[in-house]
Amino acid sequence: MFEIAELGHTLKKTDYNEQVPELRTQLLLTQQKLMNCDFPVIILISGVDGGGKGEVINLLNEWMDPRYMQTIAFDEPSDEEKERPKFWRFWRTLPSKGSIGIFVGSWYSDPLSQRVYGEIDDNQLQIELMNIKELERLLFDDGALIIKCWLHLKKDEQKKRIKNLEKNPETNWQVTERDKKHLKLYDDFIGVAEKTLTETSTGDAPWLIVDGSDIRYSSFSVGQHVLHRIEQHIEDRTAKVNSTNKTNGTARINPNQQSLLDSLDLSLKIDKKSYNEQLDYYQSKLKNLARIAQQQKRSCILVFEGWDAGGKGGAIRRITHAVDARNYRVIPVAAPTDEERSHHYLWRFWRHIPRAGKVTLYDRSWYGRVLVERVEGFASVNEWQRAYSEIANFEDALVRHGILLLKFWLHIDKDEQLKRFHEREQISYKKYKITEDDYRNREKWDDYKHAVNEMVTRTSTRSAPWLLVEGNDKKYARIKILKAYCEKLESSLQLSK
Repeated sequence: MFEIAELGHTLKKTDYNEQVPELRTQLLLTQQKLMNCDFPVIILISGVDGGGKGEVINLLNEWMDPRYMQTIAFDEPSDEEKERPKFWRFWRTLPSKGSIGIFVGSWYSDPLSQRVYGEIDDNQLQIELMNIKELERLLFDDGALIIKCWLHLKKDEQKKRIKNLEKNPETNWQVTERDKKHLKLYDDFIGVAEKTLTETSTGDAPWLIVDGSDIRYSSFSVGQHVLHRIEQHIEDRTAKVNSTNKTNGTARINPNQQSLLDSLDLSLKIDKKSYNEQLDYYQSKLKNLARIAQQQKRSCILVFEGWDAGGKGGAIRRITHAVDARNYRVIPVAAPTDEERSHHYLWRFWRHIPRAGKVTLYDRSWYGRVLVERVEGFASVNEWQRAYSEIANFEDALVRHGILLLKFWLHIDKDEQLKRFHEREQISYKKYKITEDDYRNREKWDDYKHAVNEMVTRTSTRSAPWLLVEGNDKKYARIKILKAYCEKLESSLQLSK
């Protein structure tokens, strides 16, 4: 794989100086076009130690407008990053649409290093690479352009470069004991790198392997590659947008499909005395369990979805009443802001993943993509159809990290909803909850019900199942949710008997 990058490619200084001005001009012109595009550019610069990654990145920043690009360097994960799923630190730094992000070190760095040092085996590496390909596919499907460049050096050339850096008083600080150790592991590293690049070089996100022995050659080659990839992606995206079918999502709903919601018994109730007793019991139990979870650094994410006026807010308040306010955060999800719209729809949810021992409660969530965005036509058919697998992979990453994830759908019937609307209009401090959209959404009740049914069917997994809550009686719904949270949390904690 790396043979062609070991031929000692060079670019004469005169040729370099003659060609760079034109390349720089084209890069700047293309960057200006990019600013008006609906996709970000993610550039990954990887390769062997001493391969010139830093020099190439500095030149890209010099040749292009640094106001609309950001370079992010990843080293050993911080404590804050270790307490969250591994992709969290990458998600939160993804560039917005119309801009460029250059990643020094990326989602490839840890799997490569861990395999070379024997911390994971080939099967575990394969799983890591599969997760990486899923991430890149998810970003590409949303329009992102991913440019991956590998700067290569032969073993002798790497050894020579490290010695030269070490001899120079102005550069010897760049050589660390880790670099020397890596040099001894060169053959192992190249073997793992070859496997990694072969496995993850796809048609949508191919690897460019560049000879790094001559900085003029490598930087010019990377600059040309970046220019051509962005130009081609702009052309492809323009053609795709012009041909995209923006048909309303309800067009593919099967009206004859039996609904899970219809199987719920909405007559279930609990009397006031039993409610008060059970509320006190489960809140007390939750207070103790939440304290233990905090001590054991077990994070929790609770997702609340349901009909307008379905009781989500009331259920959330009964939970937060039992948890230390310093350890939880409630995220009310409304229409995305301009900043959120400039990123992948999952970006705003990744940002709020809790630290170890903390709790995040989402009042509506990422499921908006397959509910309101689907029914109202804010997402294309292709966008909401692929969202089911994207969401499942997202939730799987949370669960694999050790986060306890609970998802509640609060169900009420149409008559109960109208009754609650009218009650809210009579209470001064609840009037703000009623909008014209609430009444308008009732006209699409059946469309939403079918969308909910498909959502539950396709995203209720063994690791992250949906709990459907009969909500016509608020008291019953609150107890069912509290009880389920306590039971799931208790079974997930290491409790001494």
